[in-house]
This record gives sequence, structure tokens and C-alpha cells, in this order.
Amino acid sequence: MKQGHTYQDSQAPIIERIRDLLGRMTLVEKIGQMVQISKDGIQPGEVKQYFIGSVLSAGGGFPADNTPTGWLAMVNGFQAEALETRLGIPLLYGVDAVHGHGNMVGATIFPHQIGLGASRNPDLVRRIGEATAREILATGIHWNFAPVVVSAQDIRWGRTYETYSEDICIASELATAYMLGLQSLPQDFEPAPGQTIYTLATPKHFLGDGGTEWGTSTTGDYQLDQGDRTIGEADVRSLFLPPYQQAVSQGALSIMPSYSSLNGIKMHANSYWLTDVLKGELGFPGLIISDLNAVQQLSDDCYEAVVTAVNAGMDMLMISLDFKGLLNQMRRAVEKEDIPPARVDDAVRRILHVKFALGLFDRPFGDPGLQEAIGSDAHRQLAREAVRESLVLLKNEAETLPISRDLGLLYVAGAKADSTGSQSGGWTVTWQGTNASLQPGTTILEGIRALAGPDTTVEYQPSGEFKGIADVGIVVVGENPYAEGVGDREDLGLSHADIQLIEGMREHSKRLVAILLSGRPMIITDQVPLADAWVAAWLPGTEGGGVADALFGDYPFTGRLAYAWPRSMDQVPRNDGDEALYPLGYGLP
Repeated sequence: MKQGHTYQDSQAPIIERIRDLLGRMTLVEKIGQMVQISKDGIQPGEVKQYFIGSVLSAGGGFPADNTPTGWLAMVNGFQAEALETRLGIPLLYGVDAVHGHGNMVGATIFPHQIGLGASRNPDLVRRIGEATAREILATGIHWNFAPVVVSAQDIRWGRTYETYSEDICIASELATAYMLGLQSLPQDFEPAPGQTIYTLATPKHFLGDGGTEWGTSTTGDYQLDQGDRTIGEADVRSLFLPPYQQAVSQGALSIMPSYSSLNGIKMHANSYWLTDVLKGELGFPGLIISDLNAVQQLSDDCYEAVVTAVNAGMDMLMISLDFKGLLNQMRRAVEKEDIPPARVDDAVRRILHVKFALGLFDRPFGDPGLQEAIGSDAHRQLAREAVRESLVLLKNEAETLPISRDLGLLYVAGAKADSTGSQSGGWTVTWQGTNASLQPGTTILEGIRALAGPDTTVEYQPSGEFKGIADVGIVVVGENPYAEGVGDREDLGLSHADIQLIEGMREHSKRLVAILLSGRPMIITDQVPLADAWVAAWLPGTEGGGVADALFGDYPFTGRLAYAWPRSMDQVPRNDGDEALYPLGYGLP
């Protein structure tokens, strides 16, 4: 890269560096900055050839060598290409690290947001953001597509577990804490000249996801996700806008719109909310990034879709495959002035602002010195702390909990008791997640065995087919992993197999503890009497030992429900007049 231009001067004011660089860019270089392409949709050399501004790993988008070293080599390869372009504009690499650097094997996987919502602890959530920032930055990644800031209005939605609470105040406070954890410069960090943020957070999905109406989705078998909501502006402003107001006021520099629609208008095409309200009224200074292939949903005609999205306020378009066609259509639209050149300049100015805020022009390759932080003892202890604080004790009769270490005989049942995959849920190595233990960590069973006393015999049968009667039985049941609209479910009752497992364990246990792994409250009203104690463990991530910490009384139960728990599906979506099985804020000590 040539030296001597103002934009290359580390000591020059950022606004002058942006102005100088923008003035040197051709149209082709500008629109290249406005595209983010999936790593699986781009070939070696094409970042340089097409001046691509950003690459991402979508859910499951890991390198062949799915290790920290493999990730760093992959991301650095893309970055090196970007720096070889005429102007040497660095690349922004993005990833969905929604509960830790989940796509990478060996990362620390924290509880999903619904569990953290039960903790009510913004300091804890901020520290999780800080740890996640270190683990992604260790692999050269500066951009995290998180957090979800919405309050889900219908727990049948498959993304409920990505939300903190139905209470918009709780959701706003915790989402902002996480964003600040990702973005704030650590005290032990020497920033690059002009750098103001550590890694880039992405509050999402603007505006109205989680509040769509059942059956309105037009995507596959989805029902709520990517659906529509008929609603007045006053209700939009009260139900959905506040978390974004708070995020923008606290320094958000990237926001992602929702696939969903308001009153039949796709959010990616909604210029009123994107440009007039978000950029204008709220004064958002950063970039708006589309969701994956969301622009293509606006029209079957690629040209029309691109024109609509960019003119509505989209600054960067995320695409999985045919980015060349997208670039061609964008260039045509600007040359025909269907997209005003000023709109392109505004988008690129925002993108460059973010890259300078991250210090990429002076430090483009992340921090490989942080590799030792990935899955470190300190981060896993933080995750275990988060698990403990996320647990909600729903029932505890006959002093069943805490369990004595010198118990005698303890039975543990349920395949999910011995699976870090089941504990972690979706967005873990693969997009949908899996029950397989692809991530290292500690399962609930391993945590129980580690804490049980020497005089306690722990027997485990996934099927619960025991012959004797234990002093205490523990049964782990719940949802299989899922993500996004794949998890839209009309019936939130336990599976027949789980109900049978609970009933069988009741017969083999003097006292029975039921642990529920789920991304939302489930219908357990008929099963509650079968167990002496019930624990909502949500999706705790890789550190299942945190569940055992509370079961054996090393730490108290402190979690409180972030969502009201319905008695039946008749109470879903929630009705404030219904008497819940367990109300918002419930949790036994």
C-alpha cells in the first residue's frame, strides 16, 4: 500500500481520513465495500479482484481446520487479499458469536440469552461480551452479529432463546451491557490511533421480529420467524424501538434489520424506519447490514431488490452466493441514477467510519496473542458462573434440594444429561446445533459425578431403565437443538418420550429432580407433580458443572424467570390477564 495519503496518516482526524479515502475511490471500489459475502461463496483472489468490503461465516461456516489456528489462517487470508487492493482498504470479517464463538470447536459457549435474562445481572452479561470479544478477536474477527435486543411476544418463536426477556426494560439493559462488553476498549489494551471500539456489536433485528403473527411467514415451514405484524406506529415505538434507542445512545455502530415485515412492508425495504427514524430521528451514525440474502426477498428481480434496499437505507448487503450479479446490478443502478451517488457515498462513509473506529487501517489482523484466551479456564469459570445465575428453581418440596453429597444412591437419566450439544442448543458449531457433543466442556452428568461424595454411587442410564430405587433421581429432559424459524412450534409440550422418562424415574426415585433444557418455557403443568423439584436450566452452554453447583448447594438458586411460564397453550401467545403457572420474576431461593 502506498504511503503518504491523508487516509494513511494515523495521526490525522478520522473525519479527514474518511473524506480523503472516499474521494480517491472509484464507483467499483465503493460498491465493493457495500457487499458482504459468505466465505463459502467467494473464491481465492476475488476479495482483491472485486474490492469486497466484508466476508462472513454464516451458521456452520467454519474452516476445514476448525481450530483457533485454522480460523486465524482463514480470516487472515481474506484480510491479506483486501490489503493488496489499490487503496488497501481492510476487510471486516463477521460471525454469529451469539453465545460465544460458537462455530469454532474449543470456544467457550455461554448460556443463551434467555438464561442470562434470568440472571438479571448486567455486569455478568458485560463480562461475557468482553470474553466473547477476546475469543473472536483471537481469530482475526472484529464483527459479531449480536445481540438480539427484541422482547419476544410469542414464545412459540424459534428465536425466543436469543432474547433476554419479555420485559423490554430488562432486555434493553442486558443487551446494552453485552454490546458494551464487546465494544469497550479493555483497560489492558493499547488501541490503534483513533480506535474507539474493541469489536463491533450488532443490535438486531430492527424492527418488530418476535412480534409477528402466527402463520404469516412466507419462508418454508416457518410460522412466526420472518413473518408480518399489523400494528400502529405508537405500538411499534413502545414495544420494539426502546432497545435500539438505548443501544444507539450507548455507541452502537452496526444494526441489522429483520427479515420480518411491519404492515406488509419488509423491514429491509422500509425507508421510514431505517432512514427517517433510525438514521434521522435516533441519529444512528453507523452502518446498517442486511441479514443473509434478505435483500433477495424484496423482489424476484435482482435489480429492483437492490435499488429498493439501498434506497431504503441499507449500507451493506449480506449475500451467500451470487455476489457478482449483485455488484453488477448495483453498478447499473448507480450509473442509471436509480440509486443516487450520494446514497452510495453515505453508505461507504458509514462503512469506513466503522473500520476506522475499529482501528483496522492500522491494525487489520486481530490479536493472535489472545489465542490462549480461547476456552481458557478463566472464560470457562465465567461461563459456569453464568450457568449458576441463570438457573431458575421452579419447585422444591420435601427439601429435595440441595442434594446431600453423602447420599447413597443417585440415579441420573436422559441422554441430554451427558451432551454438551444438548446443553448448548442452536448456533453451536452448526447453525441448527446438534445433540452430539461437538464442543468440549463439562456435561451435567460430569458435573454431578465430580461433586458427589465418595460414599455416593452415581448410576447413569440415558433411557432411565433402572431396577432399584435411588435415594434421589435426576432426570434431564427438554428440547432438541434448533435455530430460527426451524424452531417455530405450535405445541410446546414435552415429547412423549420425555414424559415417559419422567414417569419411569418417578417409580425408581424416593425423591425426583427434573431438569429442563429448553429455549423457552414449555408446557409442563401435568408433569410438575411427578417430580419433587424442578429446575429450568435453559440452554446453559458447555459448562454444565454450573448446574451441579446449585444442585449440591455450593451456590444458591438466584435466577428469576425472564418470561412468564404458561399453564397451557391456551395462554400462548401471552395474555396479561391470564394467571401463569409461574409469573414473570418467579424463582425459589
